[in-house]
Amino acid sequence: MDSLAVGIDVQVRRGCPIAVLGPDGSSVAALWAEHPEAAGSLLGEVLDREGIAPSRVAIGIDAPRMPLPQPRPYCWSGAARRWRPRGGKQRGLGRHCEVAISAHRLAHPQWSPLAGEAPEWMQHGFQLYESLAPLGRTYEAFPSASYRQLRDTEAKIEVALGAFGAGPKDMLDAYVAALTAREYELGRGCAVGGGDGLGTIILPRPLQDPIEEVLAWPGGSDGPDHQ
Repeated sequence: MDSLAVGIDVQVRRGCPIAVLGPDGSSVAALWAEHPEAAGSLLGEVLDREGIAPSRVAIGIDAPRMPLPQPRPYCWSGAARRWRPRGGKQRGLGRHCEVAISAHRLAHPQWSPLAGEAPEWMQHGFQLYESLAPLGRTYEAFPSASYRQLRDTEAKIEVALGAFGAGPKDMLDAYVAALTAREYELGRGCAVGGGDGLGTIILPRPLQDPIEEVLAWPGGSDGPDHQ
């Protein structure tokens, strides 16, 4: 097997579903980590079993990569198709990548808050990016946006239905996060955002009718970007 694509949907109460796809879209593994902290060891066992090195693993995580270090200084005006300085009454939540997803009407993001205001599931997600980094390339996936892009396409994967019982939609999101990581690495997708230095969101297909104004961050990059 040449490479693996992994998808993880971050949950708190039901644990985290993990889906692993082979390069042909076959289901290599589908399992649940009882706690997010256990995801790394479970995934490591799968990689050891399959004899796959981290350099051949792409991991799509359905959660924000990081919180905001400070309120977003610019707000996007869809009507005017331009960025504006944040007003005093605007909280400035959300990262550049989330604004881009929303502006293209691919999905409704759960806007990343300031670090001290992040809910528990987001905090688990932040930790997963760090703990899973030694196991492969980590990407932020957004299954809701992927579903929208893949509508009316012929994209197919194999799923293991026996793993869906604990949370069918959660496991399906994990599979789609894995598919998104695979499609992106194969050059069939794209990444949006990143102008604020707070990470991009990958998509399984290029943007249709991209809005160049929102894809360009008005202040330039404020720091090193993260996929």
